[in-house]
Amino acid sequence: MVARITDGVKVMVSTEYQPDYSNPSQGHYVFTYRVVIENNSDYTVQLIRRHWLISDSFGEAREVEGEGVVGQQPILEPGESHEYVSGCNLKSGIGKMVGTYRMRRIVDNQEFPVNIPEFTMMVPWRSN
Repeated sequence: MVARITDGVKVMVSTEYQPDYSNPSQGHYVFTYRVVIENNSDYTVQLIRRHWLISDSFGEAREVEGEGVVGQQPILEPGESHEYVSGCNLKSGIGKMVGTYRMRRIVDNQEFPVNIPEFTMMVPWRSN
């Protein structure tokens, strides 16, 4: 698990290869990633948007941006956390993701970026 803290908001990410949904002979590798967002700040915050940069070992890169995460824009009181699972498909068995969340403090509507730590997705047989 990797983690990063920005302005009191901690983002932790872990990944898992999904062999049942992958087809390596066709260049199709599926991974899930579990994200835990902890609000350790003094303010209530809301996750507004996400922005991801995704790349694989073939040098292919793509960008994903949109509202919220998995259809939600969670509000986190100080001390609360939000957890979700999402997925990513790659053409190679190794890739990485990094990004930011756009958060908003409820008290003054001030928006700020929260960094998502870079994490690697790798098929188990490549990690040796």
